[in-house]
Amino acid sequence: MPAADIIDEMYVAASVDQVRRAGDCPGPTRRASSLAPNRPDKQAQGEVAMANQTTSSITIAAEPAAVMAVIADFDSYPAWAKGVQSAEVLSEYDDSRAGEVAFVLDAAPIKDEYTLHYEWDGDREVTWSLVKAKMLKSMEGAYTLERSDGQTDVTYRLAVDLMIPMIGLLKRKGEKVIIDTALKGLKQRVESQAPRL
Repeated sequence: MPAADIIDEMYVAASVDQVRRAGDCPGPTRRASSLAPNRPDKQAQGEVAMANQTTSSITIAAEPAAVMAVIADFDSYPAWAKGVQSAEVLSEYDDSRAGEVAFVLDAAPIKDEYTLHYEWDGDREVTWSLVKAKMLKSMEGAYTLERSDGQTDVTYRLAVDLMIPMIGLLKRKGEKVIIDTALKGLKQRVESQAPRL
């Protein structure tokens, strides 16, 4: 995900906060082509409710299908998602969309490796949740796409929790910057590839 520099900022802020108050994720594996992972029961695992989520939206001059195609093209993330060194699909659904994706993040002074599980609803919405990581404790997010006046309104929802304790204000600020950075990067990538409507 295009959030490396902001996660770094959150990490540093959390470390400072922790000092004041105090006075294994393996590398990506080979893609299992057409291996459909077991889709978890959303009721059982708590359907991306994200009570403490941060939300932001942007309008992209392209069809929803074109926007979702960029979101689903994980192999290309290093080309436009700042800090993402690699994004490797570990498993796929029968429709060839990713089930689990392993990310390698490098944003000095922090490096992280984490795996996300994805759920797709056509070209309308994609949600994800953290499977494993070194620094992240949890991550739940979603892109929701809605066609409007010949364009696509994209809403990004995100809730992140780090291993290091962090006050709510800093966490929310970090989430907001992550979302805004991701949406701007997505818009630029989509509109550079798709003809304007």
